[in-house]
Formats: sequence, C-alpha cells, structure tokens
Amino acid sequence: MWFVFALVTLLAWGTADLFYKKGADEKDKYSHLKTSMIVGLVMGIHAICMLIFTDMNYDFTNILIYLPVSLMYILSMTIGYFGLRYLELSISSPIQNSSGAVTCLLCLIFLRETLDTMSVIAIICISVGIFVLGLLEKSKQKEYQELNNKKYKIGLVAFLMPILYCIVDALGTFFDAYYLDSIETTPLINVTESTLENVANTSYELTFLICAILIFIFIKFIKKEKIVIKKQKDRVGAAIFETIGQFTYVYAMSGTGIIAAPMISAYSIISIILSRIFLKEKLNIKQYVIIGLVMLGIVLLGINDV
Repeated sequence: MWFVFALVTLLAWGTADLFYKKGADEKDKYSHLKTSMIVGLVMGIHAICMLIFTDMNYDFTNILIYLPVSLMYILSMTIGYFGLRYLELSISSPIQNSSGAVTCLLCLIFLRETLDTMSVIAIICISVGIFVLGLLEKSKQKEYQELNNKKYKIGLVAFLMPILYCIVDALGTFFDAYYLDSIETTPLINVTESTLENVANTSYELTFLICAILIFIFIKFIKKEKIVIKKQKDRVGAAIFETIGQFTYVYAMSGTGIIAAPMISAYSIISIILSRIFLKEKLNIKQYVIIGLVMLGIVLLGINDV
C-alpha cells in the first residue's frame, strides 16, 4: 500500500501546484492571503475530522509546542503564493521543492553533520540550477521592460519568492527533525509511536485554521475587501489536493521509504507537465535543461535521505 500512498501524494501535490497557479490573481494584492485562508480552512476541517474520528487523545497544548514549525510552514507557503502571481509554475515549483538542499546545509552548519558525495553533487546541481534560472529570469525581465509589462517589471522580485520559500520551508523541516526525531526526545506531549506524526500534523493544521480566521478578519473587516465565494474554486481545489497529499505522505513514508522519498520529491515534474497542458506555459530550451538539472538534484537528495 505504501506505493499507492506515494503515488497519491505525488499526484496530489503536483495537481495542487496547478490550482495554486490558477488561483493566483496578479491584479489582487491580497491573492496570496486569500489562498492561505482557503488552505487553512480546508486543513482545519481535516484536523477537526481527525480529532473526531480518530483516537489520538490529542492535547491542545501541542498547538503552542509545535508553533515554531507550523509558522515556518505557513509563512513559506504564503510567500510561495505571492510569487506565483507573477512567475511561471514551471520555474517556481522546482525551486520551492529544493528546500531539501537548504536543510542539508543547515544540518551541516548547526548540527556538525557531514555530507557524502551524492549530497554534495545534489546540492551543487540545485544551487547552480537556481542561480542560472535567476540569470535567465533577469534577462527575460530586461527583454519585456520596454513593453511596459507589469508582470515582467517585478519578475525578478517574484523570482526571489520561491527562493525565500525554499529557505523558510527548510527551516521548518529543520525544526521538524527535532520534534519528530523520536518519541523519547520530542517535546510534544501525550503522544505515542503510532500518534506522533498525526499529532504534529493536526497541530499544524489547527494553527493554519487559526491563521485563516485571522486573515479573514483582516481582509473582510479591516481592509473591507469582498471575498467572492465563486472566485475561490481554484483555491479550494488547491487546498483539497494539498491536504490529501499531506495526509497520504505520512503513510507513504511508513513503507519502503528508499523508493517513496525520491518518488514524492519529484512531484514538481507533475506540476511542470500540468502547467504545459492546462496553463500553456512555454519556456525556452535553456530553462527546461536547467529545470532538469534542479530536478536531478532533488531526486538525488530524496534517494540519499533514506
């Protein structure tokens, strides 16, 4: 069954990226916040269902204990949504999914861990790929500047968003390693071997729900912005696929992780394929070659992580 769960995660997260991009409205300055609000709402509903229908014996104090990790993940996702307003999904998704390389570097610096040859090669592939993609995006920005195209005027700023996502998400993963390393060392309370991951995930989703409520109050009552329900369908789709992928991920990794990890880490390939089919995104051959280099690094990290 692990293969089925891994496949569902791969397809769900790749599809979620497509809906994230479709729901990113470059004319709406609160588009990224609205996306976070919808994702938080759907995740919150899932968390409530977990509390009702599973026997986790959940202690709500864990929301505060797990807060540093939750906030890193929520912040990184919101940053990513902002970048998608102006950046092609084909470029954004592989860069965001390179957070594993940053996590490796954090472990190297702060935990005094060593890197083997494969990890070094993977990090070099990802780092070089992101740097070259940045140069290509800057070149594109100059090319369209004369056309007074708003999208490309801030294209380079938008390009920095998935990089910032990558860094913040890596911090969340780095912190997560401390919380989920073992049942003996975790600061989470009232957990067992079988409930540790679900308790952490539920804490994250409940925190996201709280953030969604705060965002709703900010947009609706402070900024007096209308939230049109029928315009949220792409964001709802993204939130549903994101939540499905997150739920199946835990079960996928509980099986043969040596295959599941690299398989799931390559979900950006699905994002790129879907963006070509449904969004009609067109990149030049140089961009596709460099994206391939980044994806190679991601897969190598995934293989080497287990």
